[in-house]
Amino acid sequence: MPSNDLASSRCQHSVLRTAILMACFGIFPFVAAIAWLYPEHRTITLLAIQMLEPEQRSALEKLWSEARQGHESRLCPQVADAKQGENVSCIDYAAWPAIAGDHSCSADNMLSEVLYAPWILGVARVGATLDVKLGEATRRDQRINAIRRSDIELLRADPDYATRAQSNNAHFLLARPSAAIQPEAYVRLVLGSSAELNAVASYSWYHLQALADASRIADGDLAPEARAHAALAALADEAFALHFLEDSFAAGHVAGNWGKTAMRMGTHDYYSEHGVETLSWNGSRFVTLGDAYMRPEDAKRTALAVRDSLAQLVSALEGKLSVSLSDAGGHIGPEAFNVCTETKFPSAVVNDTNIKILIPVIAQTPIPALGDVPGQLPRFRAELGPFIGVSAAVLGSGLNGGFGSNQSGASATGGLEAAVRVGVGLEGVLDQSGDGLVFASVGYRQDGPATGTATIPGRGGLSFRFRAPFWLIPGDILLAAPVLHFTSPKTLQRMAVQAGNGGLIPWQSGIATRIGRFQFVFGREASITFFKLDTHNPMLVPTPGVPPINETLVAVKSIQVEFPYLEYRPFRSFSRDQSSSVVIQGYVGFDTPNGSAVVSPAAAPDPQLRTIVLTGLRVAFDWRHYVN
Repeated sequence: MPSNDLASSRCQHSVLRTAILMACFGIFPFVAAIAWLYPEHRTITLLAIQMLEPEQRSALEKLWSEARQGHESRLCPQVADAKQGENVSCIDYAAWPAIAGDHSCSADNMLSEVLYAPWILGVARVGATLDVKLGEATRRDQRINAIRRSDIELLRADPDYATRAQSNNAHFLLARPSAAIQPEAYVRLVLGSSAELNAVASYSWYHLQALADASRIADGDLAPEARAHAALAALADEAFALHFLEDSFAAGHVAGNWGKTAMRMGTHDYYSEHGVETLSWNGSRFVTLGDAYMRPEDAKRTALAVRDSLAQLVSALEGKLSVSLSDAGGHIGPEAFNVCTETKFPSAVVNDTNIKILIPVIAQTPIPALGDVPGQLPRFRAELGPFIGVSAAVLGSGLNGGFGSNQSGASATGGLEAAVRVGVGLEGVLDQSGDGLVFASVGYRQDGPATGTATIPGRGGLSFRFRAPFWLIPGDILLAAPVLHFTSPKTLQRMAVQAGNGGLIPWQSGIATRIGRFQFVFGREASITFFKLDTHNPMLVPTPGVPPINETLVAVKSIQVEFPYLEYRPFRSFSRDQSSSVVIQGYVGFDTPNGSAVVSPAAAPDPQLRTIVLTGLRVAFDWRHYVN
């Protein structure tokens, strides 16, 4: 797991920015388009099928049996397999709504992937494993780590998981423009010809297509082969509709349904975890949670609406409910309207005749939160977007000696650092373990005199620090962005999302624990400090054979480069537009002289200097202010 249309406009302006910003903003269209996770969608649909009356379930199973003809090896014998384990070998109907929307962009696309995509069973296995892990999780960090592993595996299983970008609100309930809006007015708002894509409209569009498919079957004039195609179409259209009906009950999609990308993402994530009290259109009051936090009562409540939708499908199959769409013609096949790229439906979603069919199901959905008007729910921002910030750090380093060629004993030094920085926050783009942080900083560092063999006095210098995720090797996003942004944006987006989630080999994704977050960061961050010891603050270097005292005072310039390899963040605090955190980093590096001048004795030769290898610990306080 924001407003993706706003994200898309940002991407258009990124041509004028640096290459890394292009890469990072390329992630934006993808963020937080998903509501319930795969196993949550499947659980809801499984419960709904089990809740059907026996004769209704029998009719659905008969339709499923017809649809399986020619696809027996891919589609499970059972319409809903309650005993399916982690080693998934076939796809049951309960999984179809989980595949819809998040792993496909239309019912036609979804059906093709269910039947023929070589990776779909891999997605189902990842979802089954995540279901087990979420069931075992008793702490927040265990839940976060389970989702992290699942997202990594999904990126491997589904090649387009990261690039199936949403440019609309198809998964979200449309925010109410005022508290006074009446149910009928709201229904016409979300289902009208000028309506922006939204969850209720997406459900209604595809559900009516499914009922029309079922009505064609009920007419009884289809040849056996055409009937099988119609069965597949009805099931596919209904499954695609159910995905959005189920999304309508997820807390983040009730409350996080308007505003800029960062605000929507933060609001969505907050209410998904903590829940929101809401009222359904038919007067039922309840608290619902969201993605990754679904409780049994959330699943049951959502499943009741899904059951009623499936019951309507069965009624249409039996000829008890008839729907005919004017634009259907003689075509038999699932609907191809693309919810990933379109922003509006080509016509009104439903006419006055068919709206009565939808009301019993839509009335069970939560009344969405208010939009940007008085009385709106509190809003929360994600760490997403450009920022300015400051940092202050304490450092301690162990050295393998000093600059002198014969100063090879262990030494140590400490220092202080203060810096200002600018960057782009992209933390938690795919999940809460993600890290797409990009920044550049400039500051001043002051080290104390070294102890031990080294004779380095206290010194100061300008310090620069840079951080960016990488896909496979450090800097690859920077190098690839200028080309791929124009030639293959989807490839760039896929690389950027994977980079933010730990890389192609995901050893750099964050690991949540009870005491904080750990992350391997080698290659993501580097600092360079330019030290200068002038004639007023020279360094004493042992130089045997140089009179009068076998020592030489030298003014030395050096460049110290450090590479953090492990990062520990015990806490992080975030308000509406500011964040603060303490970060502890282990680092390795080197300090190499790049210039020297003898101060005393005047006639002494320049001493031979060597590069120092070092390792250390950096404790930093980081503060950011998000400016957009």
